[in-house]
Amino acid sequence: MSVNSKYRTEQTEIMDDFSLEGPELIDALDQIAKINQLLGGNKLTLHGLKKLLQKKKASKPLIIADIGSGNGDMLRMLSRFGKKHGYDFSLQGIDANAFTIEYARNLSKEFHNIQYKCLDIFSPEFSSLKYDIALCTLTLHHFTNSEIENILKQIYNNAAIGIVVNDLHRCKTAYRLFQLICTVFSLNEMSRKDGLVSILRGFKKNELKQFSTKLNFKNYTINWKWAFRYQWIIKKI
Repeated sequence: MSVNSKYRTEQTEIMDDFSLEGPELIDALDQIAKINQLLGGNKLTLHGLKKLLQKKKASKPLIIADIGSGNGDMLRMLSRFGKKHGYDFSLQGIDANAFTIEYARNLSKEFHNIQYKCLDIFSPEFSSLKYDIALCTLTLHHFTNSEIENILKQIYNNAAIGIVVNDLHRCKTAYRLFQLICTVFSLNEMSRKDGLVSILRGFKKNELKQFSTKLNFKNYTINWKWAFRYQWIIKKI
């Protein structure tokens, strides 16, 4: 089957249904987290966070919001990192699926600096949140270009320090690689279908630059990283 990666697909993912719940969703969330760990996705977000933390005093309290936090794997990693390096992190996980939020809470019971909120990203409650740093790991590709512009504008206005975006590079090679991963890791149907659609909803570097120009971001970097990810660090001036 041929793959067309020239433009972002308008296909939706199974996980875009915020009422979804049950064992298959748990399995999919855990598989996504496992693949992120193995392919260095979590480390990519952490690397971006370190860039924003340069010249910041470790003892100063910092609020970090993880937008689209899934099973909370990223936040638990950041909690361990913060504790090890003397940072005073207040970590907030934001997700629109109530079942996912409850699952993340259960996995994070021992992490007292992590809180979860079930919020729609387009709700007034979300728009009123304030934080120092916002993280968007594999989150933005779920939205249309116009929605992404609105989301980033709001997050940028509400973040005191900046934003770290870690999202997919849309290309045929990444698509074929994920097909191989599906076989090697025996991914369930939801993970297989959503993963392939996710790649086709991913980005080209010039598209991220266009967002930056349109939103008037003055201080940002966009770098390609393994495995077929873009790290987009947006700093407040």
